[in-house]
Amino acid sequence: MTQDNDPIGEAIARLRERAQRQGAAETGSDEAGPRLAIDAERHRLRQLEALLFAAAEPLDIETLQARLPAEAEVEALLAALQADYAERGVRLVEVGGRWRFETAPDLASLLEEVKEEPRRLSDAGLETLAIIAYHQPVTRAEIEEIRGVAVSKGTIDLLFEIGWIRLRGRRRSPGRPVTYGTTDAFLDYFGLSAIGDLPGVADLKAAGLLDSRLPPGFEVPDPGLGLRGEGEDDALDLTGEDAPDFHVDFMEDEEGEDD
Repeated sequence: MTQDNDPIGEAIARLRERAQRQGAAETGSDEAGPRLAIDAERHRLRQLEALLFAAAEPLDIETLQARLPAEAEVEALLAALQADYAERGVRLVEVGGRWRFETAPDLASLLEEVKEEPRRLSDAGLETLAIIAYHQPVTRAEIEEIRGVAVSKGTIDLLFEIGWIRLRGRRRSPGRPVTYGTTDAFLDYFGLSAIGDLPGVADLKAAGLLDSRLPPGFEVPDPGLGLRGEGEDDALDLTGEDAPDFHVDFMEDEEGEDD
């Protein structure tokens, strides 16, 4: 940077000239005047720096002038501060007539933060997930029978994509439909140690999720019914007389199939 393009040097030179004209008369010393003036200017630079750092939004010259001493030359101070920060990690820039500090462009990659935006489940997705959790292993037809409406492929695909459901096998019935169940990721997300820890009727009522006046015969199924262990696809209890038919699944290793 040449002397002609040195804002700090120019600002100091102007200060020296002004101090030389006024310093001797005001201070009685040819040396004290310039030194005091330079110290005052540096103090204003610090004040300007503090204002810009603390500001929640860019500041215009009028706002800065109102906050600084009346004798402060804001434009000269901004130029000096801008030059001082030119090679630092942050720099002083003018945006639309206002001034602010920002990260140096070549260092922007250091501050990048990648966040995975969670996909919000629709009401249909939540209902489908709840049915699978409480009735697993359950087929799509059974989900639709419980909900009373068709289940879109997109809803099932989204639950697979999130990682909360998995295939449990095929039903020993005409058409051999696939059945669905929850995953360990589902348990982890909802803070459950086992699927049997899902809330029952009393818990749902206490949380205000169920009307206190339920229809006759209403019950919440036991999500652990018929399961002998967690994470075992073939751990199905086929002996319980009260187990619903859709718990009678089998897990055969078939060519081309993957659980």
